[in-house]
Amino acid sequence: MFIEQKRLYTDLKIFIGVIMTLIIIGLLFIYSSSSVFALEKFGTANFFVKKQSMGILMGLIALLFARLIPLDTFKIMSPYVFFGSLVLTSMTLIPRWGEKIHGSSRWLTLFGLTFQPSELLKITLILYLAYWLTKNGIYSNLKSKYIPFICIMSLVAIVLLKQPDFGMTFTIITTACILFFLVQFKIKYIVITLATLVPTLMTLVYIRPYRWKRIITFLNPWHDPQGAGFQIIQSLIAIGSGSWLGIGVSNSKQKFFYLPMQHTDFIFSIIAEETGFIGSFLLITLYMIFLYCGMRIAWQLKDDFGMLVCTGFVILTSLQTIINLAVTTGLAPTKGIGLPFVSYGKSSLICGMFMVGLIMNIVHTDRQY
Repeated sequence: MFIEQKRLYTDLKIFIGVIMTLIIIGLLFIYSSSSVFALEKFGTANFFVKKQSMGILMGLIALLFARLIPLDTFKIMSPYVFFGSLVLTSMTLIPRWGEKIHGSSRWLTLFGLTFQPSELLKITLILYLAYWLTKNGIYSNLKSKYIPFICIMSLVAIVLLKQPDFGMTFTIITTACILFFLVQFKIKYIVITLATLVPTLMTLVYIRPYRWKRIITFLNPWHDPQGAGFQIIQSLIAIGSGSWLGIGVSNSKQKFFYLPMQHTDFIFSIIAEETGFIGSFLLITLYMIFLYCGMRIAWQLKDDFGMLVCTGFVILTSLQTIINLAVTTGLAPTKGIGLPFVSYGKSSLICGMFMVGLIMNIVHTDRQY
């Protein structure tokens, strides 16, 4: 028992260490990638790094909150916070409160505070699914849960697609289906779900011309190098320019208004340009360690709720990482998904650090079983 607990705490320490390292890397390259843009638009090169630093401070408060509140409180409150966050996400569609950036209404402004409620939604959904699946035993009456599951996920998907946020929809639905698979849901229901999702995804692409245009651009970005293909071409130029060792931190050329969203969705391109293959490989290795240690922690937990929460967070974060890296390297159509813990974004960072605190809480509580 003592050896098992020691192994669990060792994995947790490595897990937290990796996340803190990613946050520090993010802070460094947010400054490096955004300094020129920030100086031009806001008159100070430190604009975005200061806002991200405030996000880190707020994230630490969220981490402590999640660590200290009794785990049973999160279980009891999970349905309420989930539906509350779904309402907040829906409010982004109301012009009075929603703020449209880059053509998407993903941000909500309340009491002078602007944030992205979908980041909160993905966390509360994991909590709610973990609570719901384990409420009467993890393997109890799964057949009766299939239709409600489909209804819940359809409601979430409708709200997110109206923003529109196709990337977030995909990661949330995929994570939810994986959690169902982990509780040994019958394969026929998985097949039915996938058989429904494929034509649905094709329809969603068909009815929105800009999505089809993104696919065409993904297949051949050089077809329109000054238009739709500009961003991915500039990203590939940045990555290719890095070679083995990079051109040096803060020496990026693509950040001089060549590569759009260089400190958010395409920050990996700047990292690759400035640190080369070696730096990129080390960054990807950190995410691989995150996945490995996160899953090791999850499977050592005795509490089913804790296991599903930890698994859901690790899978969701890993999926976002894979999608972001695929987009920046031209292996997937463009999606508005940042690199977890590294890209600029206070809402994402605060929610991510909240989940880290919750996992710490879960591990601490689990030793009592």
